[in-house]
Amino acid sequence: MAGLLDRATALLNAAQMRQGALAHVPSGLHLLRYAAETPQTATVYRPLLCLVLQGAKQVGTGTRSLTVARGHSLIVSHALPVVSRITDATPATPYVALVLPLDLDLLRGLAPAVMPALTPHAKDPFSITLCPTDKGMEDALVRLIEQSAWDDTRQLLAPITRQEVHARLLLGPHAGALHRLLWHETTASRIFRATREIQSDLSRALVVADLAESIGMSPSTFFEHFKAVTGTSPLQYQKDLRLLHARDALRSSDAKVSDVAFRVGYESSAQFSREYARKFGLSPRQDRAALAAE
Repeated sequence: MAGLLDRATALLNAAQMRQGALAHVPSGLHLLRYAAETPQTATVYRPLLCLVLQGAKQVGTGTRSLTVARGHSLIVSHALPVVSRITDATPATPYVALVLPLDLDLLRGLAPAVMPALTPHAKDPFSITLCPTDKGMEDALVRLIEQSAWDDTRQLLAPITRQEVHARLLLGPHAGALHRLLWHETTASRIFRATREIQSDLSRALVVADLAESIGMSPSTFFEHFKAVTGTSPLQYQKDLRLLHARDALRSSDAKVSDVAFRVGYESSAQFSREYARKFGLSPRQDRAALAAE
């Protein structure tokens, strides 16, 4: 883990990123460093691999919470609204993590080569899995960073190593969760389709029975499996996404609060403001003002 930590730290230092998140375009990786514990924040995790190289953070959904510490890796297989906070970080030993967005098309292309015997059915269907990072994955990511430093190796070798990283996910301890997602007509793949349908139009009123029917489940079965996979109910999932999308809109534009509320599906701006404040701790206007003051 020390070698990967050294390389991540060197990239952050080269970018003069003392704290925050760095998108390292040549490798496709995202690097994070924080020198102190942080308050709880809400965001959307897309399918990704996250390795904590130093420190620790807590990640949770409506009903589930996980602590990811140094030496552990986390896989998120579905788009999830989560709350998270860094729980172990100091100026001397800051929290440092590496994130790789997953290429689902690449995973689907690789999956048929893996023997079914290597993908046992896991008892826990939750779409976030946590396990120790294996040495092979560490070495592959070190090579990906090194190969991304030069034009010739970035073009010829880095794509091969990126494929190796995804292949190792299908062969390692995260394999069960990923194969449940990738194999057609599994429960996880059906719930993935449902989450994509919700994301496609956040302003549309969600009728759970209709969504369940569209993926071939009864409403009660759909509700049970949706909550097991995402850690929250379909309606709460949509609400969290609406609020997070609204927050991005408020922070990136000068649109009126009421317009943003209606755009994400709220019929009452007062209700929107109440639910926004409940989730983020500030009203929409206060949150926008706080960002402008930073």
